[in-house]
Amino acid sequence: MATKTAIVRARLEPKLKKKAEKIFEIVGLTESEAVRLFYKNVVLTRGLPFTLSIPNQETKLAIEDARRGEFSIKHDSIDSLFLDLKS
Repeated sequence: MATKTAIVRARLEPKLKKKAEKIFEIVGLTESEAVRLFYKNVVLTRGLPFTLSIPNQETKLAIEDARRGEFSIKHDSIDSLFLDLKS
């Protein structure tokens, strides 16, 4: 078994760290074990264990429109929403 002597340091928001630690505790992992699993998965899959993509220009424009509230429709009730979806 390889000697574990390398150190990884990262800065995180305290709330994020606390939330993740609660999940690690539930599944029975230490922070070190969770990081080790992440690294092992990166090596195993030869990439990140989740999909990352750069949006194309059309998607970027749609995201900008959504952030500005363009093309958004507001409804006064759930019934109004469903009537609009049916039409």
